[in-house]
Amino acid sequence: MSRSTLLALAAIALWGSLAPLGVLLTHIPPFLLTGLGLLVGSLIALPLSGGKWSALRVPPATLALGVYGLFGFHFLLFIALRHAPPVQANLVNYLWPLGIVLMAPLFLPGMRLSTLHIGAAFLGFAGAALAILGGRSDALQGGFAWGYLPALASAFVWASYSLLTQRVARFPSAAIGLFGLVSGVLALLCHAVLEPAVTLNSTDWGLIIAMGLGPLGAAFYLWDAALKHGDARQIGVLSFLTPLLSTLALLWVRQETPSLSVVAAAAMIVGAAVLGSRAKI
Repeated sequence: MSRSTLLALAAIALWGSLAPLGVLLTHIPPFLLTGLGLLVGSLIALPLSGGKWSALRVPPATLALGVYGLFGFHFLLFIALRHAPPVQANLVNYLWPLGIVLMAPLFLPGMRLSTLHIGAAFLGFAGAALAILGGRSDALQGGFAWGYLPALASAFVWASYSLLTQRVARFPSAAIGLFGLVSGVLALLCHAVLEPAVTLNSTDWGLIIAMGLGPLGAAFYLWDAALKHGDARQIGVLSFLTPLLSTLALLWVRQETPSLSVVAAAAMIVGAAVLGSRAKI
């Protein structure tokens, strides 16, 4: 297994823990939760940079790209969840791995898609959809909601951010901390304007720190390093593991047994990953 695959799987595993942590913190407004988590995660950059923020300097355009990715993704997703059914909005949002695969040739010169890449991407999305919907036809209810548009936009933002980081001048993965710092401050400003004030207890702070060090922190650094050393098309296919791991983590927290639909979703996503790994670079 290549280094980039291991880095990507580590990031995906951490993102899989976001849902159960979020369930334990549902009483905290989302922008406040994200803002605090990103600020905690930004601190990881200090040991990576030798304890100096000055070592994280990047060109303004690169910083803007980082904020576009980290803040733009979460902002649009939260807007979507407010104005569309959450299951459907989440499913639309998980088009981002498909976007990474299909848009790679558009953003990365010299990269091509094979039939295996395309087949693996759609098989992976089908598996992700099955994991999210749980095989229930009644999970998709209601007509069009305008919140699907920001959900789709959030998917595009994360996919394009992931690819565009390979187009700008090379920067150390530690600079992700600067992206997180600015994005965290913007999220807290959104909280101040859009959300009610709340009081946090010691348990809340412990979970927020765990979230900041994991899915809202280390995962972003690992993801950046994976993309710098690997094939974006194959990493995009692997990313469909995120909703599956999220579902399994929630089942574990609830002490529930995985259903046949989850097992089928796992088989489809693993099959997609195998297909993607065999596609020609």
